[in-house]
Amino acid sequence: MKLDPLVAQIIVVTNFDHFTTSDVRSAYLAFKNDPSLDPNSVRRNNYAELLKLVKKGWLNKKSSKIKGLTRFSKTELFDVKKLLENIDNEKQLAPTNVDHQKHLLTKLKHYKAELLLNIGESEAYKEVYSEFPELLEDIQPQYNEARDNNTRILGKIRAIEGLLAQDKTIEKL
Repeated sequence: MKLDPLVAQIIVVTNFDHFTTSDVRSAYLAFKNDPSLDPNSVRRNNYAELLKLVKKGWLNKKSSKIKGLTRFSKTELFDVKKLLENIDNEKQLAPTNVDHQKHLLTKLKHYKAELLLNIGESEAYKEVYSEFPELLEDIQPQYNEARDNNTRILGKIRAIEGLLAQDKTIEKL
């Protein structure tokens, strides 16, 4: 079965279950870090990849009636070894795993530094507010933006840490 190796790499992570196509897209975009990628196109492609696994019986697809949200969960037939073989076959044509790990570690360090910077910014807004409560209307939008940035960066950090942890699992096999 031909499957995008990055999608396979994302979904074989042990604690990655009961996920949406958007969850896979977020991890995919964080890993690729290519601003030219269209998130909607990536989501559609990832959805097609996930449907291949649904047809094979490796994933269950459940749609929520309330929000129309579709979640995927791994079945008993989910075969990590076959997916890892797919990744290995693709990696023979791609740069080595060590190159990926170095690149991921560099990105991880960058994101952690960026997160610390944004946390400091958020704390500064809180301090200014506690000293000058009358500035709430001026400070609140900036504080909210800094907090949103923290969440976005934390998501990237978790995605990369998950991929690094997965690489260590693959090396043990």
